[in-house]
Amino acid sequence: MKNRLKFHIVACMIFALTFSCKEEVSNGLLVKDVIEFNDAVKHANPGDVITLANGVWNNAELVFEGKGTEEEPITLTVEEKGKVTLEGNSNLQLAGEHLIVEGLVFKNGYTPTNAVISFRKNREEMANNCRLTECVIDNYNNPERQVQDYWVTIYGQNNRIDHNHIAGKKNLGVTMIVGLDTEGSRKNNHSIDHNYFGPRPTYGNNGGETLRIGTSHHALENSNTLVESNYFDRTNGEHEIISNKACQNTFKYNTFYECTGTLTMRHGNETMVDGNVFIGNGKPSTGGVRIINETQTVINNYHIGLTGYRFRGAFVMMNGVPNSPPNRYVPVIDSKLENNTFINCDHIQLCAGSDSERSQAPRTSEISGNIFYNENKNDTFTVYDDISGITFKDNLLGENGVSAIKSGFENAAITLVKNDQGFLIPKSDKIKNEISISPKIATKANTGTSWYSKADNSVALNTGKTIKVEPGINTLYEIVKTSEAGDIIELEDDGTYLITKAVKINHPLTFKTVGAKKATVLFERMMAFEIQNGGSLSLENVSFDGTKSPDYAGNSVISTSKNSMIDNYKLFIDNCEFKDMVVNHSFDVLRVSKGTFADTISIQNSTFKNISGHITALDKETDDIGAYNVEYLIMKNNTVTDLQGAALRLYRGGKDESTFGPFLEVDHNTFNNVGFGKKNKYNAAISLYGVQVNDIQNNNFNNTKGLNMHLVVGEPIVNVVNNNYYKSDEVIVTGDQKYNIDKLYNLKPEFNA
Repeated sequence: MKNRLKFHIVACMIFALTFSCKEEVSNGLLVKDVIEFNDAVKHANPGDVITLANGVWNNAELVFEGKGTEEEPITLTVEEKGKVTLEGNSNLQLAGEHLIVEGLVFKNGYTPTNAVISFRKNREEMANNCRLTECVIDNYNNPERQVQDYWVTIYGQNNRIDHNHIAGKKNLGVTMIVGLDTEGSRKNNHSIDHNYFGPRPTYGNNGGETLRIGTSHHALENSNTLVESNYFDRTNGEHEIISNKACQNTFKYNTFYECTGTLTMRHGNETMVDGNVFIGNGKPSTGGVRIINETQTVINNYHIGLTGYRFRGAFVMMNGVPNSPPNRYVPVIDSKLENNTFINCDHIQLCAGSDSERSQAPRTSEISGNIFYNENKNDTFTVYDDISGITFKDNLLGENGVSAIKSGFENAAITLVKNDQGFLIPKSDKIKNEISISPKIATKANTGTSWYSKADNSVALNTGKTIKVEPGINTLYEIVKTSEAGDIIELEDDGTYLITKAVKINHPLTFKTVGAKKATVLFERMMAFEIQNGGSLSLENVSFDGTKSPDYAGNSVISTSKNSMIDNYKLFIDNCEFKDMVVNHSFDVLRVSKGTFADTISIQNSTFKNISGHITALDKETDDIGAYNVEYLIMKNNTVTDLQGAALRLYRGGKDESTFGPFLEVDHNTFNNVGFGKKNKYNAAISLYGVQVNDIQNNNFNNTKGLNMHLVVGEPIVNVVNNNYYKSDEVIVTGDQKYNIDKLYNLKPEFNA
């Protein structure tokens, strides 16, 4: 009996021990929560593999530390790639030696600290000889647009970051940084290779770089970082796609696809830019390489279809500040542009940024052996200062090419032949060395992970199904609740729609009347439509009547969310009517909030009559740090009558040069009796402050307040031409920038009844 009892007790102990131990899997120790993970890390030895179990790891703050060896690293992996996600407020810190992290996916949340993945636990405990591979960070954004964080911060030495998928950063902060703020992170020999950097939308402020190496504080430190074979896919946060701010870094075989910016050597010396590809496809503001500082080398790069100008040119060589501190603009010295190819690129900028401060032109530098071929433009060079410090030799232009630079250029009969990689390669008897693209060049296929999709899942306006909606009370409100992204909501010809609940737009939607007679929308709330995060709106052939709206301060037809919006939105208004929006308080057509940003606002072929407020005041970013509310604004073929406020107020404060918007086009509009309301604090029909591109042409201003324009930052483009001001205030321009105002008339207009 006693023996039986002993056997039973032993059997129970074995059973209990067996099932209390962590589960062993084929690729290591399987852990199912943070407690088990921490215990596994604490006891990890060289060669161990810690595996995260499938599922969602919510609010998981992981610290992976230990000391592996080169032969036997410690590895953190996942049970199945793509089936382990870190969500909510999750992050990862690495510290130690010879650690490998693979297969993690961060989405549906944001970091609780300043970084999603950091190669250090603190300033003293960093990661060395470690690797981050096949990990994903996808739209892992703080919902507050102007709260700063980073996605990957790299410290220590000899780390490799490769084959990761990093896409969709929308809030403030650089996507990936290499930090040099401690001695143990300098001369680091990091390798950043074969990563897919997916789309990053325009941020509309400084702090939207995709990759930054160093800072101005450590600009003269050597980083020795290699950035090789990475694919930058529409990374448009700001005009520095890559901001190099340290010495002795190398950028090779990277592809920049439709990126609105440049690889910028902002600080630091002895940078090598070799064998990269820049593809613009004619998209606005796409750029190549910008040189600042000393001993910079740009060789063997291929550029095609780049349209950017000024600091976003296909190639930019800057002027510098004499005796500049490292954090300003160190003059270009001993630098070269050699054996590069430029095909159908619009702007080569020399001595860019020349002004009273940046007065030092490049010295002892060379531009040689390059091909500048443009089928549609004769002269792509713009020279802003003395170029005697640059030697030009053996450069080829197309047969139609011209240059004000008299020596060092030769015309050649050039044809373009597509190679096996799909690139158009110039061919000519005068090309001495055959042009080729390295087989190591980054592509979508050879970068990122093989198991996480690079497909663009965004849905554009007017791409969904058409839904017909009957007139009535709140039929628009109800139909939106069942709609899907991209849908087209068709209003009945001459129908009347009353809104007593504001219609929330949280995905792209179009409202349109198909017939000849516009449908009419009336609303009893302070707004008809509220664009929320993720929403975009298109209005076509619709009439908005304000006679049923309440007499409140802050009324508007369209409003953006009062909360910060992490997603950029679009607003298109075409052939619409806005009338009788008169209350004791200001009644605007569009009212925006701080922390919101539009890629495009287009108002065309529409009429505005008898309105007590503004059409739109885009001036909510008042911190004067270079932030603004819209990138592209178009007002074209509109008629505005009896508007008490301003037709437009557009504001971009501060003197930061990291962005080049807003871009404004005002063309063929009629403004009749605009701007005389007592509450028009702008005292103008159009009030512009700090707008970078001002194209205002062919407009009629009749008995109207004028155009007030204050010019700041860099070299704003001002083209105010062929406008008629009859019994209207004049154009007032302040600021110390150059501008072009021509053909201002004072003719009595005739209006058709």
